[in-house]
Amino acid sequence: MAVTGLAAILLVIALLLVVVSAVQPLARKIELSETVLLAVVGIIIGSLADFALRSSYASALSGIAETLLDFPINSEAFLLIFLPALVFQGALAIDVRRLAHETATVLLLAVVAVALSTALIGFALMPFAQMPLVVCLLLGSIVATTDPSAVAGIFRDIGAATRLTRLVEGEALLNDAAAISIFSILLPSVTLHRAIHPGDALISFVVSFAGALVVGVVCGRLTLAMMSAIGSSAAEITLTVALPYVVYIISDEFLGVSGVVATAAAGLTVSVYGPSTVRPQTWLFLNQLWQQLVFWAGSLVFVLASMLVPHLLVGMTRWDWVLILIASAAGLVARAAVVFGLLPLLALTRLSPPVPTPFKVTMVWGGLRGAITLALALAVTENEHVATPIAHFIGIIATGFVLITLLVNGTTLRSLVLFLKLDQLSPIDEAMRHQVLGIGLGNVRDRARTLGNDLGFCSDATRPVLDQLERRSEEEQDANEFDRALSDTQRVNLALITIASQERSLLLDLFYMQGLSRRVMETLLRSAESAIDGARLEGRLGYVRALRRRLSPSLRFRAAQWVHNHLRIDKPLMLCMAERFEMLMVAHFVSISLTRFMRERLEPTLGSRIGDIVAEVLSRQRKLLDEALATLRLHYHGYAEALENRIFRQITLRVEGEEYDTLLAESLISDELNRELLKDLERRRHRLNKRLSFDLRSGIEERIKTATVFKGLSGAELHDLATTTSLRFVAPQEVICRKGRRMRYVYFISAGLAEAHIAGADVQFGAGDLIGAQEAVEKWHCSGTVKAVQFGHLMAIKASRFRRLVEDYPVVLRNIQANMRQRENGERPISLLPRSRTPAVEQPGVAAQALLTTDPKRLAFTPSDTEAETE
Repeated sequence: MAVTGLAAILLVIALLLVVVSAVQPLARKIELSETVLLAVVGIIIGSLADFALRSSYASALSGIAETLLDFPINSEAFLLIFLPALVFQGALAIDVRRLAHETATVLLLAVVAVALSTALIGFALMPFAQMPLVVCLLLGSIVATTDPSAVAGIFRDIGAATRLTRLVEGEALLNDAAAISIFSILLPSVTLHRAIHPGDALISFVVSFAGALVVGVVCGRLTLAMMSAIGSSAAEITLTVALPYVVYIISDEFLGVSGVVATAAAGLTVSVYGPSTVRPQTWLFLNQLWQQLVFWAGSLVFVLASMLVPHLLVGMTRWDWVLILIASAAGLVARAAVVFGLLPLLALTRLSPPVPTPFKVTMVWGGLRGAITLALALAVTENEHVATPIAHFIGIIATGFVLITLLVNGTTLRSLVLFLKLDQLSPIDEAMRHQVLGIGLGNVRDRARTLGNDLGFCSDATRPVLDQLERRSEEEQDANEFDRALSDTQRVNLALITIASQERSLLLDLFYMQGLSRRVMETLLRSAESAIDGARLEGRLGYVRALRRRLSPSLRFRAAQWVHNHLRIDKPLMLCMAERFEMLMVAHFVSISLTRFMRERLEPTLGSRIGDIVAEVLSRQRKLLDEALATLRLHYHGYAEALENRIFRQITLRVEGEEYDTLLAESLISDELNRELLKDLERRRHRLNKRLSFDLRSGIEERIKTATVFKGLSGAELHDLATTTSLRFVAPQEVICRKGRRMRYVYFISAGLAEAHIAGADVQFGAGDLIGAQEAVEKWHCSGTVKAVQFGHLMAIKASRFRRLVEDYPVVLRNIQANMRQRENGERPISLLPRSRTPAVEQPGVAAQALLTTDPKRLAFTPSDTEAETE
């Protein structure tokens, strides 16, 4: 009995998944690309189905064979079902910040190379194909898009340089969009016989790309906001599954912009902000789910598309093979022209890092074509408005082009990569390998010996294993040329990249704790990633700059401060201050862990001299954090204590949850008891989600009362002054007032240091001083630019209000003059904080100590964290 209808369709899909699962291990065994093998299997399946349908001996399989040959999926289904998922996952898996340095290279390969390939293939075919130029260009656009799956798979299997893989995957994000956009412009010209205007086509292309970028970023951010609000792992992951299809269809069908670009932009947006928006365990599962979905989608699309090859090649002649060879040669020449001709120009203009010649050779030969090319060719053959000769020409040439790239380029690409030695480690990485293994194997030997003794193994059983570890350690140490392979500067940069990577890992680990502000964690994660990029590009200077930017007030903070000063609305600044307080405290705790990580893990690997240099960089970072925290703690001590207590309680809850997991794993508690304990834990954790109340004006009146410049004022006047005073928080080198500007405010330094260059002399201001008092009284302009030297907490009094204060209370001027005399006589030193010469050094509190002992596995050093520096 023949299987037909829906049952046949489901059976075909199930059988294809079985085939796919068998192809993967077979491809690894015979060292062939999975994509190439899937294409071959698809062609064989299509041919066998045609044979089964025509043979009387396989009548029982006729239903399945008919379903295979007439599978209910067309070119539109290929693009709508598979393309959004493939593009989105490709964007999701890319390290966006590292790809950002290759933006010019990726755009050149994705846009310029596609346009040049379209033109060169079209003009090369026109004299021989006896087809109009627009038809030849249409074919060129169809075969111009490359498929990265086979290439990237080969690179990963043999361990090729990660930069090469990143360039190929980055190109694939946009070249589909470029090819489909050109295809969409040329197809109406063929079907409607309408002339193409290059200017209009170019404008349409640019608008489609730019508009799609905006749509993708906006949709990605909206999805992330919804994920943040929902708080359910299953719902968050479901939103990411819906996102690519919503973005693709809205862009393509309603807005008239590139759906592929919009989907890629949405995926990149989620990739950048996702780790700081969703919990780490949710993010991990999300990526695993998408990898599985794309494995199914990518495999099925290749098999299903390849099954159409026998049908598309019906009626093929020998002359068609000549045309296929011409098109293939033209495509190879076009790609080589871009890679060897234009990429060096990017390096000369410093728009992109130089690409080594072996990389260029591999990128040219690795321009494989795949399922998208077959889907576009199928779209032409299915279009009833396309003449039969044109459809026949495009179907055959495009299919033959795909077969040549897969069966020739795809099968030889692995050998080419091995011949060019792109699978080998760089000299720096090789030296790093010997250094790490030389130290690590010795530690493994010592631990193995201890473990063997504890478990009672006899010495005859353990001696051969320990001797082998000893030999391996000695071999690595003998081959170690670490000191000669890396200069001190390279080792410092390597250490800073590792430190910044470790900071990112610690932050992601901390983000596991519920209750910490998502915005704070997002800010810290972006700062850590900027530090990685800064250390990679500019070494120590870039690393320090990134950390200083973290401590500088953000644009949002400055806007909230302006609203506070001018509109007397405190809430935005209170929210920003609460987040800044939490950010500084978390960064402070992490800096303690980084110092320990550097001493215990990095210093043995890179040497004590490098450890001292890195320790100095970390100590300066710690000093800046201490200054910023000390300034805030001075005025908001109660809030600081409450915040530290809250963080410590969150850490305690996490440790408690880990203990329950351990008890369950050791079968010391039942599943029912574990669920009950976790429910109680979740209830207590939920109570910590409520935001702490932050009183922006806390302590202002007390600070004014204790200030010597306001000594002698009545209590009512002090209270009125406190209520009318606004606050300003400044960072090092921030301008407080500029020379020649009218003094709108008089600034009382509650904490911090400032300096000005006035009349050829440097004037310094410390805690308890007034800035601009004389200028305000005399209505002068500012006599010199005043800049903050340290993080500062200023109380801003309007100049008109200060003049009234001096008129009503002349004692204020006498107090100011007395302070100046004391300063001149050395009786009143300049200090950062009231009644102190130096900032109080913040000692590790209970939360910091708890953080140091939380999840020690995070302190593991892996060379992979630093591979980007040594490519």
